[in-house]
This record gives sequence, structure tokens and C-alpha cells, in this order.
Amino acid sequence: MLTQTTSRVLEPSDLDAALAVLDREPVANAFVASRVQVAGLDPWRLGGEMWGWYEDGILTSLCYAGANLVPICATPRAVRAFADRARRAGRRCSSIVGPAESTAALWRLLEPHWGPAREVRAQQPLMVTDRMPADIAPDPYVRRVRKDEMDTIMPACVAMFTEEVGVSPLSGDGGLLYQARVAELVGSGRSFARIDEDGRVVFKAEIGAATSKACQIQGVWVAPEYRRRGLAAPAMAAVLRYAMADVAPVVSLYVNDYNTAARRTYQRVGFQEVGAFMSVLF
Repeated sequence: MLTQTTSRVLEPSDLDAALAVLDREPVANAFVASRVQVAGLDPWRLGGEMWGWYEDGILTSLCYAGANLVPICATPRAVRAFADRARRAGRRCSSIVGPAESTAALWRLLEPHWGPAREVRAQQPLMVTDRMPADIAPDPYVRRVRKDEMDTIMPACVAMFTEEVGVSPLSGDGGLLYQARVAELVGSGRSFARIDEDGRVVFKAEIGAATSKACQIQGVWVAPEYRRRGLAAPAMAAVLRYAMADVAPVVSLYVNDYNTAARRTYQRVGFQEVGAFMSVLF
């Protein structure tokens, strides 16, 4: 039998094979899996192409090419094929993000053509839990954000994004896409906050990606004037309770390795490091 190795853009008829690859690592692949489960593989609905790598005629690796470039279960040969396709297409993404090993290999091949990056975050611990903490009571004031509270939550979301990424989400299109994403999370009941008596957001977080097997918390933020008061751990416990009760049995997040305060908070709530992500920001 001849060895068949090739890469190509996947089509809607490849959905089952793609989902089988995504299901091999449900926690690490939650972001892309959640999109594929909702949108399928049609590029217009998915917001990008899904590239596939075949070994002996079997789909073994994927790469999501949209606003982010995300290698998925990517073997070394798959990474080389994806890098070649990305180089020929030209950079259309705002970041490369994924498991640290394959993302680093992808960036090494693309950096001579796409570099320099605005920032490279080489080690972002991937943290996971499947149980509530025994010694931290959830903050009773953390609740779902209501649809009529968009004007309240948006400034906190913009502040978090700007602080985390280093650029404002309001640049470019004036924030239309970012506001639509925040509205989607609020509308689906996956945006959470503690709001004080004056209507100011004290804490906020979202469940950004969700499948039946795993979900991912993102956008964790505490207002600067409320930091170092011990609010973060009970607030995270509250979000964790919602996530495990209503979304998925396993909850994950990833965090910058230099953010020691956040890592300690997540560990207090019961998250354990199981791997690492890497992000290349343009």
C-alpha cells in the first residue's frame, strides 16, 4: 500500500472525521470544537478554513485558520504542511495560539515570513478541574449578566481585553465584532459578574468555549480598586459552580506564566496544571 500524506481544506462532508480528531483532546481543543459543533466546516459559518493533514489516507491533524491560527493534534509533518499553506496564503490572523509544542514549531517556520510578532507568550499553563473546592465558598454576589446590562459590562470587558492583550478591542472596526461577541456570551448565559450597589463591575468572567465534555473560562478580571482583597477565589468558585452545573463536567483555562497571582488563585480553587499553551500576538 502506498503511503498517502497530504493536506487540504476540509469540506462539510469531512465533519465526522474532524470531530473525531477534536475529540482526542477535548480539553485542549475545546475552543475549536465548540465552534465546529455549532457551525460545521463551512468556512463562512465557521469564520475560517479548517485545514486537514492525512497520514495513509486518514485525517490525523487539523489547523483552524481564521482570526486565530490554531494547530490541533498536529504532528511534526502536519505542522510543516500547515506552515507552508499559511506562508503561501499570507497572514490573515491576529494570533497563533494552541498547545505550546506544536505552536512553537509552527511559529519557528512562519517567523521568517510573518515576523516579528508584537508579543510571544511561550508558556501559558493550561489548568483543569472537575470538582468544586472544599474550602472556598462561592461568592453569592456573582451572577449571570442580564441582557439589559450590556452598557454595564462592556467597559469592564474592554478594560480586561486591553490589559491582557495590550491593544484595545475597539480599534479597527470600532469594536463592532468585539461587542457582538460579548453580546453573544451575555445572551447565552455564559457571562458572569459581581456588580456593586453603584452599578460598577467588581469582577467578571465568561465561559467562552463549551462542549458537552469541557468548557473554558476566559476574560477573568477584577477591577483594580478591588484587587488584593481576596475577592477573586470566591468569585471564581461561583463561576466554576455555574460551569459544572450547567455547561460541562470539566472546566479549563489558560493563564500567562508570569501572572503568579492569578495562578495562585486558580490553584486555590482547585485547578491543576496539565499542560501549556503558547500565543503569538500580531
